[in-house]
Amino acid sequence: MNRDPLILIAAPNGAHRQASDHPALPLTAAALAETAKRCLDAGAAMLHLHIRDSQFRHSLDVAAYREAMRVVRAAVGEEMVLQVTSESAQVYRAPEQIAMVRELRPEAVSIGLREIDQPEIGSAVLSAFFSQLTRQRIMTQVILYDTADLRRWQTLRSDGTVPDAPWFLLFVLGRYSAAQTSNPRDLLPFLQAHVGPEPWAVCAFGPNENSCVAAAAALGGHARVGFENNMRLRDGSVAPDNAALVAQAHQVAAALGRPLATAAQIRQRFSV
Repeated sequence: MNRDPLILIAAPNGAHRQASDHPALPLTAAALAETAKRCLDAGAAMLHLHIRDSQFRHSLDVAAYREAMRVVRAAVGEEMVLQVTSESAQVYRAPEQIAMVRELRPEAVSIGLREIDQPEIGSAVLSAFFSQLTRQRIMTQVILYDTADLRRWQTLRSDGTVPDAPWFLLFVLGRYSAAQTSNPRDLLPFLQAHVGPEPWAVCAFGPNENSCVAAAAALGGHARVGFENNMRLRDGSVAPDNAALVAQAHQVAAALGRPLATAAQIRQRFSV
């Protein structure tokens, strides 16, 4: 039985969904804070944070990020690791994404490898960026959409562009599947290609999210769940809120004998 504490990450909104998609989708700092507290109570010790501008469009504004994190932190204290996204969402380019992270210096950040590994950045700047993340002890989750991304990551690690550090990988299941509906089988190519020491988590699209979480938990991985990728419970019904999806994942972990990681354990593991 795997007793490694499972890191459960709540991803409550994403870059694109709107209130018309679900009345419980949190789009303001206050709504994010309330959602974070509910997800914390359901078992998540980490929050994947997207913010919106005044028109509820995707934003990487540093001042707005700081305000949102202040409001969320007031609601959850130090019991959640707050991870900001650097996602482009077809709004930002790699230099802007990197500049945001450098200015904000968050506790934790997620980075889509293919988004910042661009010719306009180059290997020297890419290496300097990852080295800065290491020096500043920013917990960094590297988002990989397929095995080509994973192989590229392995190359960057082996050639020294990315220094040794406690990186955290996110395997995105089913990003290119029909209707973006994930299946637990989507995890297998990642596991066959993954030869590095980095711990990994999954996120999945559609109503199979919970079964994908179960597969990851059974195979030693971690999980990100929430309205960013899925709004349905395992029985196919619409989830009342993000916390219900977190609670389902918690039940899976318990059934497999995996305790849930606390924020303190996550910070210790990744040297935050």
